[in-house]
Amino acid sequence: MMTYGDGVGDVDIRKLLTFHRSHGRLVTLTAVHPPARFGALEFEGSRIRHFKKKSTLHEGWINGGFFHRRAEALRYIESDVMWEHAADGTLGGDGQLYAYQHEGFWQCMDILRDLRYLESLWRAATSMEDMVRRGTSV
Repeated sequence: MMTYGDGVGDVDIRKLLTFHRSHGRLVTLTAVHPPARFGALEFEGSRIRHFKKKSTLHEGWINGGFFHRRAEALRYIESDVMWEHAADGTLGGDGQLYAYQHEGFWQCMDILRDLRYLESLWRAATSMEDMVRRGTSV
């Protein structure tokens, strides 16, 4: 297992590992939906049909930073190449990179605003499950 360490999620590690073993490739990356920074509008012509509050955009996937890999995957990393570039380039090109699509809670912690958001969830929550529920309903 491997992580960048700057993301928080309720990824089921057992399911990730089971998925990784099922396809037999070198690396499984956990794909997540990026949190929305702004609300979204849906139109019919110029009329606003629906206003969606900030939540998670379900149109795309990003690298959630949680991986399972076999030791042989390290052969793809040259001394001056960061892991994410090896995963994005040669591993993917060789068909050795698969995605476990995680639909649950995930939040990055890249900047102070992210930290404050996660701390607010933590302070308001009565349990980890409550924190996840609050985070996915924002």
